[in-house]
Amino acid sequence: MKKIGVMIYPYFSMQEISCLTDGLKVYFDIDVDVFASTQNMIKTEDNFQVVANKTFDEFNDEYGCLILPGIYDPLPALFDKRNISFLRSLKGKDILIASISSSPMLLAKAGLLDDVHFTSGMWDEIARYLDFIPYEKMIHQPIVKDKNVITAIGFAYREFACEVIRTLGIDECKNGLFNGITKEYTEEELIFEMGEENFKEFVKEYMSYIQ
Repeated sequence: MKKIGVMIYPYFSMQEISCLTDGLKVYFDIDVDVFASTQNMIKTEDNFQVVANKTFDEFNDEYGCLILPGIYDPLPALFDKRNISFLRSLKGKDILIASISSSPMLLAKAGLLDDVHFTSGMWDEIARYLDFIPYEKMIHQPIVKDKNVITAIGFAYREFACEVIRTLGIDECKNGLFNGITKEYTEEELIFEMGEENFKEFVKEYMSYIQ
């Protein structure tokens, strides 16, 4: 099968993708390559220091899947033009894109969600505020798979891992390693609001990037 890549950026969440990446390696002996805009040290959301083993210019058609972890503070990654340019270069290519938690924000900025339905764990106020996010395409469910894009809310990291592995044709997740979604959620349960004061703080920080 084709190679698998993981894209990282400041304050990314290892926890949200480690179930997937560990499953790929331990259960299926599949390595993943870690990509970033540079090979400088990147700090995770929980203060680990990580260095990517490849840069974006090394990503090629040998890769059939790109995994994006969530981000505790998405603005530094969102306003790194190298991240958006790299993602934009994937538009129209035959590649599975798997994005969890807040990272669909990056896909939206790159135009990769313009014609697909998706979900995300980002705050609802932010999703409505940012004009590049196609809010009408957002479905408030734990996991959404549409065309070549799999998105998930952060709490569904095990189910996200299972869906990616199944879509890659590696395994059907029947060995008990992962469980599927066991509860039906209403849309209201999966709309996450940050509150007026927190949203004001976000807008203030966001505006500092574009002024």
